[in-house]
Amino acid sequence: MRPLIALLLAALLMLQLKLWLSDDGERKVWRLEEQIRQRTEENSRLAARNAELAAEVQDLKKGLDAAEERARSELGLVKPDESFYEIVEPPPEGR
Repeated sequence: MRPLIALLLAALLMLQLKLWLSDDGERKVWRLEEQIRQRTEENSRLAARNAELAAEVQDLKKGLDAAEERARSELGLVKPDESFYEIVEPPPEGR
């Protein structure tokens, strides 16, 4: 009976060591959980970006206001009946 108990304990010890110390055991589970956490964060960030882009697409589809705003701010365009004034700061003294 004692050799059987010793054999079972040795087998249990070997299985525990394999579970906790091998690359296919808990270490792999911990690495996979970390990868899941990183992917979840990335997905959340990308979902927020997609929502912003979708809102911008809706604005562009709905009317010309968003397109006009982008043309004015990014391209510096003005309407034909408008005057464009640029205010230039004087250079600092000492230069």
